[in-house]
Amino acid sequence: MTTVLEILDKGTAYLEKRGIAEARRNMQMLVAHQLDCTRMDLYLRFDEPIPEEQLEPLRTALKKRGEGVPVQHLMGTVFFRAHEFKTDARALIPRPETEELAEWLAKNVSLGAEAEVLDMGCGSGVLGLSLATDFPTAKVTLADVSADALTLARENAAFTGLEDVEFVESDLFTGLAGRSFDLIVANLPYVPDGERSTVAIEVRHDPELALYSGKDGLDLIRRFIPEALSHLKPNGWLALEIGHDQSAAVEALMTRAGLRDVLTLNDLSGIPRFPIARAPEA
Repeated sequence: MTTVLEILDKGTAYLEKRGIAEARRNMQMLVAHQLDCTRMDLYLRFDEPIPEEQLEPLRTALKKRGEGVPVQHLMGTVFFRAHEFKTDARALIPRPETEELAEWLAKNVSLGAEAEVLDMGCGSGVLGLSLATDFPTAKVTLADVSADALTLARENAAFTGLEDVEFVESDLFTGLAGRSFDLIVANLPYVPDGERSTVAIEVRHDPELALYSGKDGLDLIRRFIPEALSHLKPNGWLALEIGHDQSAAVEALMTRAGLRDVLTLNDLSGIPRFPIARAPEA
């Protein structure tokens, strides 16, 4: 009978031959998910045999991973800031960089008890729902143009027990007329159209609607920033996640729109990733 260590070794070799990055880690995640344990638990179970009824679905998942299906889709869940969320092809897979933005906002933004927060282009909802946990007295709204993404976000709200959250299907602010917010966050599409053939095979499983935005990747952000200012309360915060070479252009858009205190925060890799700005004072 195949042991945990044997399937880890064989599966890792299989994924490496197919060019899957971090093959060992991916295999550990698949095995731990199948055995309903943590990756650390596997080290204590190396010699444990795996029953055939558990090996068969593991082999199926391994084959799909070798074909480029994201490991997060195969497991059906992802951890984001220590919370578990559902993830699938209806929305962008949450990225570690987005966790960094959420952490910064939780530590550096102060909101009043009646504050209103908007997650624009919420996708699976992980960012907005995390902020709902960080700011429990705030009214949090999640908006997206994709009905499928909003359905997943609603499922995640129920999955995490967050009931007092509003969901709005909206093309940017078209469904939010007359509304204003103390904090607007957005992880909008920012990949240039010309990079469709060069993105990683895993990324191609994300919805194109959540990825691509014109020749330089900034078409939607150009629309969004001026509109966002008109929906910010005085001194309100605006925070975005953008591509690795877009900070100068986005800062210029923010300044031109009339936002103040514009700066771009680096991610942990040193890439200017998160433009932050504030609305003018009253």
